[in-house]
Amino acid sequence: MSQKPSDAQRTEIEAAAFRKLLEHLQKRTDVQNIDLMILAGFCRNCLSRWYKNAAHERGIELDDEAAREAIYGMPYAEWKRRYQQPATEEQLAAYNALPPDATTE
Repeated sequence: MSQKPSDAQRTEIEAAAFRKLLEHLQKRTDVQNIDLMILAGFCRNCLSRWYKNAAHERGIELDDEAAREAIYGMPYAEWKRRYQQPATEEQLAAYNALPPDATTE
């Protein structure tokens, strides 16, 4: 029988799920941000902005680089150098064909 978690338990569960998502995205360096934007409407950069904003709402100041490093698992410039590929014509066409409200950008 399922039970409803307490607020504290829910926060712990959500944090664990978020850490698992980050771990997965950090392993799947073959998945480009534009692919995530096309399919899900958000990408690693969106997550880093949400992370930074959540910290700010709690009185913790993070700059963009610190937030991105928390999401990418390494400095953003290094991730871009090692893994980012130029967007293909197909990717750009698919991204540009999305309705305006389909992404967080």
